[in-house]
Amino acid sequence: MNKEELVKEVSKKTKVSQKAAASILSATLETIEKTVSKGKKVTLVGFGTFESRKRAARTGRNPQTGATLKIAAKKVPAFSAGKKFKELVK
Repeated sequence: MNKEELVKEVSKKTKVSQKAAASILSATLETIEKTVSKGKKVTLVGFGTFESRKRAARTGRNPQTGATLKIAAKKVPAFSAGKKFKELVK
């Protein structure tokens, strides 16, 4: 399912226009992105938690040349599914 299909489904279930549903979805995603980029968690009970995690520096390998190289430490976005979501996926 892509964003357009998600907007249509949300619009149908909430009985609002697709334009309004798209606006709400965009605002929700932007808020999650801004919050996580500031190092804070966003928890949606039953669905899951969005957070940033630190990835340690490590040694990698260039697949073309085989040469080793250092990969710097960085923060990456992460999602952990909630209990209800995990149970639905089983």
